[in-house]
Amino acid sequence: MSDPMPDPMIVIGREDVARHLDMAACIGLMRDAMAALSQGRTRQLLRQIIDFDDGNAFGVMPGAIDDLAFGAKLVSVYPANFARGVQSHQGVLALFDPASGAPVSMIHAGEVTAIRTAAASAAATDALARADAHRLAILGYGEQAWQHAVAMRHVRPISHIAIWGRSPERAAAFAARVSAELGLPATAAPDVATAVADADIVCTVTAASQPILFSDQVRDGTHLNIVGSSRAGPVEIDGALVARARLFADHRESVLRQGAEVINALESGLISEDHVQEIGQVYSGALHSGTTKLTANPTIYKSLGSIVQDLAAGWHLYRLARERGFGTAIPAFG
Repeated sequence: MSDPMPDPMIVIGREDVARHLDMAACIGLMRDAMAALSQGRTRQLLRQIIDFDDGNAFGVMPGAIDDLAFGAKLVSVYPANFARGVQSHQGVLALFDPASGAPVSMIHAGEVTAIRTAAASAAATDALARADAHRLAILGYGEQAWQHAVAMRHVRPISHIAIWGRSPERAAAFAARVSAELGLPATAAPDVATAVADADIVCTVTAASQPILFSDQVRDGTHLNIVGSSRAGPVEIDGALVARARLFADHRESVLRQGAEVINALESGLISEDHVQEIGQVYSGALHSGTTKLTANPTIYKSLGSIVQDLAAGWHLYRLARERGFGTAIPAFG
């Protein structure tokens, strides 16, 4: 008797990812994935990165979520793409069926990364920001700036967004887009200090190589999502802010070894490793966020990006593709 014909592999392109990976649903997926990570129900290796002489890079991120899926993201990072209107992250997310071991889906990794990164920040903001937080500052005006503007509306009643970027013209254009497409008052700030002066929530999504945000610019009780630097080397905030805040990593081991702001603070003796906690412990109830008072120190969610986030989002898309009939089916490898 011959083996049954395996299901076809489904290829899911960028447009289908954007259309079907709903931000609100993705926030819940990120919360569940990070809780599973902190509970030991996932497995992942530290990302492997090959740096090129021109400032570009290639990364490999393998991992598994028990009883759900395993796979890997293969992604190139070309920062100069932004100026050409092309995504900086280019790659594929490969999913495998845990029952058979067969590859079942190939998904546009750039679009998954764009949405799930902001969704993870929103989940962290929901857990860590004050309940009355409503003024948002975004440092940066690229793809992640847009996704974070979209995401934060789902967890707090945002009343105003202040935008800062190195190009005043681009910052102003981005603020106009936010106002027009999201219906939120948004203004471009002349400098970082002005942008964050009244902010309850700050998202840094820049390609800065040196700190652009300093501790004395940040009010007590502010929540920060530090997203732009996803590797050892470039930093967005100074060590004093890292030391002053209560800091939550998306994945503690990764941030201790590859989170530039944390590495610098450790090497300077400003913090010990005990300073770094993991956001999934808050989601699972193992750790209290401790951010209920206006006078509390700032909180930081340090995002490097985790393969289990990609897998959770990717498997959700794969199931939707089978239910709704989108994507392109190709003959199975199994």
